[in-house]
Amino acid sequence: MDLNFNKNEDHNKLLVSSLNQKLKRIKLGGGEKRIEKHHAKGKMTARERIDFLLDEKSNSIEIGAFAGEGMYEDHGGCPSGGVVVKMGYISGKQCIVVANDATVKAGAWFPITGKKNLRAQEIAIENRLPIIYLVDSAGVYLPMQDEIFPDKEHFGRIFRNNAVMSSMGITQIAAVMGSCVAGGAYLPIMSDEALIVEKTGSIFLAGSYLVKAAIGETIDNETLGGATTHSEVSGVTDYKAKDDKDALTRIKNIMDKIGDFDKAGFNRKESLKPKENPEEIYGILPKKRSEQYDSREIIKRLVDNSEFDEYKEGYGQTLITGYARIDGWAVGIVANQRKIVKTKKLENSSHPGGGEMQVGGVIYSDSADKATRFIANCNQKKIPLVFLQDVTGFMVGSKSEHGGIIKDGAKMVNAVSNSVVPKFTIIIGNSYGAGNYAMCGKAYDPKLIAAWPSAELAVMGGTQAAKVLAQIETASMQKKGEKVDAEKEKEVFEAIKSRYDEQTSPYYAAARLWTDAVINPLETRKWISMGIEAANHAPIEKDFNLGVIQT
Repeated sequence: MDLNFNKNEDHNKLLVSSLNQKLKRIKLGGGEKRIEKHHAKGKMTARERIDFLLDEKSNSIEIGAFAGEGMYEDHGGCPSGGVVVKMGYISGKQCIVVANDATVKAGAWFPITGKKNLRAQEIAIENRLPIIYLVDSAGVYLPMQDEIFPDKEHFGRIFRNNAVMSSMGITQIAAVMGSCVAGGAYLPIMSDEALIVEKTGSIFLAGSYLVKAAIGETIDNETLGGATTHSEVSGVTDYKAKDDKDALTRIKNIMDKIGDFDKAGFNRKESLKPKENPEEIYGILPKKRSEQYDSREIIKRLVDNSEFDEYKEGYGQTLITGYARIDGWAVGIVANQRKIVKTKKLENSSHPGGGEMQVGGVIYSDSADKATRFIANCNQKKIPLVFLQDVTGFMVGSKSEHGGIIKDGAKMVNAVSNSVVPKFTIIIGNSYGAGNYAMCGKAYDPKLIAAWPSAELAVMGGTQAAKVLAQIETASMQKKGEKVDAEKEKEVFEAIKSRYDEQTSPYYAAARLWTDAVINPLETRKWISMGIEAANHAPIEKDFNLGVIQT
């Protein structure tokens, strides 16, 4: 391997190491002292509950681990949004598990908590997956109630989704393992089956203090809404468990009896490991986002047996399209090509042409045209789509505009939007502007979307954006009569670039749930495989139709 490979490898392994350190800290939730207090009550933490519930030695992926990261520092922080969400297997059945983390503000709901819960329900609805709620929450975080309570995508949408999922026949099981108060009390009762843990679990619309204040009644919380009350008096819950492990074991037993599901019928064969070493991805992926590399080399290290049947290889070369298998599942791959390629001289072409070098990562008209047709083929053949993003946007300039780049880009966006097969997006590097959209960004409903630590998400690159913003700011300063010399211009530029670079970080995106996770590149195969397996629970119910497009 050459020196550049080794430099890339060191850089990307450091990024993964940093990712692991961040995850380790996040998994402590509210911190070790609060975990100790939690244990002293005889309770397991949210992550311990999920680990006990999921089948041993089975695969699982965590959704939204970085939710809320750096967003609520004035309120003491909200690690993982105060709720843990995992896709895994219970008694062999694939499902979604949602567990409130009571070590974080007693499991109270911040705005991002609501958004994360809705994302978990969205995954369950789209894929017809059973969803398990492990409830331990003090309800809405009152200092921010105006950002979580009344809107369409706020707290109340959770219960609307409970009702919709019930009508769809999607299994919902709730275990009340701690507080379950006010509006949150509806969640377990709108589930198919509800369990409650003795002494620690409680359900009521208003606690004893509020009851005293509202109607003058004096009553303790256990009598008001404890396990015995709801299992033997009100009939609100279906099972009473003696402790956390008993409740979780009962859930396992319920899941064990669930019947099989109708399948979408995506093609799967025996899984084969890539022939090329996946760890070489670290050396192939450049340290600098502006450097070139051959995206085919990444694909070879992600797909079974490193076999990739490329579609229109010599045409539209800044996008790579083709068929492969990932963990046995047939997939269609659309990947941005970052390698410099040569182009032929063609009349009326939007290419530089004439054998000139063409910068990778940009989508040209012919690339968009190729991708549109390939996406249509995958929809016709019922093959899930995988988008590997490292895109700087669509080509600009007079040649591109005269060649109809907007029209061709619109065709691709149309195909991505109307695709009926499941879509999965992995952001490898750049994800800028309209390129993010065309390559199935979050707004285009990928079943799962994850980023590598090397990813950057923004309208444009940090340097370009900072130059534009710095010019605007210095011009404004000059209009006000302020002196702006070269040193001042540099200072303004560096301050803007620093702020902009922070916002392009994959962790900034993950904190806001623009992506489902930041993952080690070596976990990519597992994410896509589990995602397709989940999607296979939901038969395709409509035909692929592009609608009206400019030809």
